[in-house]
Amino acid sequence: MLIAMNVRIAFSTVGIAAVLLTAPLPGQTGASTPTVTNAAVVPNPWTQLMTKAAAHAHAHGAPTPLLSPVDHSVVRMKSTPADAPLVPVADLQAKGIRVVPWTTNDPEAMRAVIRTGVDGLISDRPDLLQKVLAEERAARPEDAKLKRFVVSAHRGGRGLRPENTLPSFESGLDQLSTELETDTGVSTDHVSLIWHDQFFNPQACRKADGSEYTIANRIYLRDISSTEAQKTFICDKLHFGADQKNDPSLSPVTVAFSAKEGRPSIYSPTYVAELFRFVRFYVEYYSVGPGKGTPHAEERAANARTVRFNIETKVLPDRLPPAVAGAQDPKVPAEMYKNQTLPPQAFVDALAGIILKERMEGRAAVQSFDFRTLQLIEEQQPKIQTFYLTDNYKLLSSDFVPAGLRLN
Repeated sequence: MLIAMNVRIAFSTVGIAAVLLTAPLPGQTGASTPTVTNAAVVPNPWTQLMTKAAAHAHAHGAPTPLLSPVDHSVVRMKSTPADAPLVPVADLQAKGIRVVPWTTNDPEAMRAVIRTGVDGLISDRPDLLQKVLAEERAARPEDAKLKRFVVSAHRGGRGLRPENTLPSFESGLDQLSTELETDTGVSTDHVSLIWHDQFFNPQACRKADGSEYTIANRIYLRDISSTEAQKTFICDKLHFGADQKNDPSLSPVTVAFSAKEGRPSIYSPTYVAELFRFVRFYVEYYSVGPGKGTPHAEERAANARTVRFNIETKVLPDRLPPAVAGAQDPKVPAEMYKNQTLPPQAFVDALAGIILKERMEGRAAVQSFDFRTLQLIEEQQPKIQTFYLTDNYKLLSSDFVPAGLRLN
């Protein structure tokens, strides 16, 4: 016996149309001719990007890249545009693509993001994230994903210490973060200097000799050597809330390490090779050094032995799309929105070079909004993991993205 069938168009979370055959709806009788409505199919932009990115990585023998989207593209928040599609977390994970959003600091927002099933979260407050994660693990002890959840300390955890400094990384380790997130530029001596902006920002840094330092006489990372940067600046200014502290007594490992290395200040700028040495020193401090026997010493040393590094290259594309250019603050000099760094290859040479020299390719990943850098890493140093940082999904169709990854 033939059963009359109706055809409906349904959409999955990635926007791919599927045809579902169903029995007649109530009140319908007799056979009917199936019809298909020509509905526009709009693939999810994050799926499109990461499918192309994964294909490029695999073609060069590199591991599957990760997606690191802004948190409000994973769950709807006040800052999420009404028409913006959300990141299809489960669908990407089914393709082997892990998702680690940035940067969530509110506990309830953390909880909402965690419950989407993401693989980790980047936060300025790893202490709060650990607390929320502990509650989620207690509520769902069978959830294996929560057991391996990545707690990434953004800029070392700038909610507690001045950002991207050894004290901030020490604090991130103290909070048992499983990953330290940071940023790099390239200095005149081709060193991967750790700093977020293209220049040492006077909001966070001051001159060691007490002379005036402002936006007007800013110094770009590309125009100073790593040695001169450490002699010139002390980046201990507090500007990120009441819980951010710069008391040296809170950073005993940095104090001891700086004395050993002859650093001018515990808040002198640092660089990637020094960060690697510092983490090794941290392990020794709590396993066989002065910190042995103190509360949490064994736990801290064990975590630091395996902590990962998520290192961002702070390089802007040569051409910024209108969506970015239109957001420029008219009070800020236009040149500050232009790329004042070295080309992508210089970043790859400096950063990948030190990662390989220190044999950290198993623990260090490179992340960037500039996908040219990531593709060079995948092509030239395929042992190093890549993270694709994203913000506004509309940028994925612009000149901001290399042609091979750009969305149609």
